[in-house]
Amino acid sequence: MFPTILFFVFSAVLISAALGVILVRNPVHSALLLVLCFFNSAVIWILLDAEFLGIVLVLVYVGAVMVLFLFVVMMLDVNLEEFRSGLTDYWPLAAAVAGFVVFAIINVIVVKHLGGASLRSAPALAEGYSNTRALGTVLFTRYAYAAEIASTILLVASVAAIVLTLRRRPGGKLQNIAQQVAVRARDRVRIVKMTAEKRP
Repeated sequence: MFPTILFFVFSAVLISAALGVILVRNPVHSALLLVLCFFNSAVIWILLDAEFLGIVLVLVYVGAVMVLFLFVVMMLDVNLEEFRSGLTDYWPLAAAVAGFVVFAIINVIVVKHLGGASLRSAPALAEGYSNTRALGTVLFTRYAYAAEIASTILLVASVAAIVLTLRRRPGGKLQNIAQQVAVRARDRVRIVKMTAEKRP
């Protein structure tokens, strides 16, 4: 009974934080609300006996990906007024995508319910069962290529975020690697011979 209450409490907080991510006007506040979403999702994973997924969600997404998001949001210096002016043009597409996601979730729940799957109680786990071992076995055997593709996409996204922050600012000093390598010592160092003089 108590885990069920915790599930509904954290689910309500998760839904509220997710709505806040898309409704708040400050992008930094939106990123912080996304951190709250990740924490609540991790707690729900732990309640579902998926401890490894919950810990990875906190360590990887909150500890690494969200830090990258915050750096990008604060360094890109986005013009919010110009961004909001064209946002209303995409409301029909956003509503269509949201409706499709809600339909897919309801469809999965109804199909599971009609198919005889129990949504009220989780199956009992065998003694000595390790969620981490089972997940690692499936991930690096059946879904090895999918994991490699996902890691490559994340790497490309990280590099793209870094490239977006490298803007040419007026007055900035940039290195010319080819010019530095082509420098000769006689162009930079001058040796002067002077006669020694005795101090009076």
